[in-house]
Amino acid sequence: MDAVAVETAAILVPDLLGWVPLQTGGDWMFVWENRRFLLLGTAVTILLTLASVGLGFLLGLPAGAIEAYGDGRLQSVVSTVGVALRGTPIVVLIVLFFFGLPIPRQLGSIPVLDVRMSGFLAATLALGLRSAAYQSQVFRGTIQSVGEGQLKAARSLGLSKPAAIRHVVLPQALRRSVPGFQNEFTIVLKDTSVVFAIGLAELLRRGYQLFTQPGRQGAIIEVILAISLIYFVLTFTTNRLLDLLDHHYAIPGGES
Repeated sequence: MDAVAVETAAILVPDLLGWVPLQTGGDWMFVWENRRFLLLGTAVTILLTLASVGLGFLLGLPAGAIEAYGDGRLQSVVSTVGVALRGTPIVVLIVLFFFGLPIPRQLGSIPVLDVRMSGFLAATLALGLRSAAYQSQVFRGTIQSVGEGQLKAARSLGLSKPAAIRHVVLPQALRRSVPGFQNEFTIVLKDTSVVFAIGLAELLRRGYQLFTQPGRQGAIIEVILAISLIYFVLTFTTNRLLDLLDHHYAIPGGES
């Protein structure tokens, strides 16, 4: 009887837990057959990350310099905007830009406002501006880490303050900012999954489209695991490349 009970349990337990071993291979094969579909979503994720981080760098570096050396109203405005962006959930920014931010368009010869911008543009602006708010703090910290004496020495050689900041302070600050920039790059890469909220066909959205197909609800775990693996490969590769960059440009005899 014990042997019969064990054999019966071996048959029933997988059914009770929803395990279907014969379909597991089929589900992984389904993922493999749709690899190009997922790779297209991966390409969108990579492009969105690069565009957002690039925008964040272009805005964050001058913002950090203004917070470090500026004074008066401009510094106050930059600081206030940065606090507002860092304090707003990224999904709120993405939805706001996608549904609520008008952009000008032409209707014949008449300029009009269309309140619906493309998903990629809205996501890039939202992620880029939020990244700029965080990158500005990375650059502000590294700029302030450069000794004040170096700025004074550059001024004593006849350089103006902007020229001294550009040629003496910023090169050192950029080299020291790689670890903080690396962290921000990874965060933006993972935050691209939030654009799922506006239907942009990035990696997570395409995965969702796969396992919600009729008859493919059993492939949820396999698709999610495949997506997770792709995100891991992207973040791991990015971190290793930026580690090499940090090692290459580290200030000799000083902190990176």
